[in-house]
Amino acid sequence: MYTPTHFAETRPQVLHELMRAHPLGLLVTQDAGGGLDANPLPFILDADRGPHGTLRGHVARANPVWREARTDAETLIVFQGPQAYVSPSWYPSKAQGGKVVPTWNYVIVQARGRLAPIDDPVWLRRLVGELTERHEAGRPAPWRVEDAPAEYTTALLRAIVGIEIEIHSLQGKWKVSQNRPAADRDGVVQGLAAEGGDQARAMARQVQAPASGSGGIE
Repeated sequence: MYTPTHFAETRPQVLHELMRAHPLGLLVTQDAGGGLDANPLPFILDADRGPHGTLRGHVARANPVWREARTDAETLIVFQGPQAYVSPSWYPSKAQGGKVVPTWNYVIVQARGRLAPIDDPVWLRRLVGELTERHEAGRPAPWRVEDAPAEYTTALLRAIVGIEIEIHSLQGKWKVSQNRPAADRDGVVQGLAAEGGDQARAMARQVQAPASGSGGIE
């Protein structure tokens, strides 16, 4: 990923925060013939396992990715955070010669590591429980795996296969108008606020942050 220095984010805690806040990663794998495959999957991050953490998830047994993805080569997992179009009309500097153009702001993390398939019902049951608890937490009436009939859950577990990826490298890019003068950044914040919507508001908070990645992830 092309990442100019002023857009680079390297702090592990910030990268991990985005991965947890936006757990649906795009898993990009290569098969033995060189073909590429892309699968969106929700992941759980174990930040303390491995040099940069370990990702765990599962796929349908019918999905060939767990059989066909190369395990001797790195896979790529892309986590997308807030993103928004930025109009040059928001820049006060537009009045000073008009030398401004549209752009797109975004926050993104790319993780790389080798995929390991895991066909273990105990491991899978624990993973499904963790995923459920994490995403049901805070709901008025959280659903639990135990709410489903045991025989139904057992059958479903037989229909999935786990995957685990120890992260060998992490790369973050926070493109949030750091390269613009302060007045232009203020204009972007105001423009995004006027646009409205969750993405625009989240990006406005990133632009307001004093340093790349320090404004928190939503």
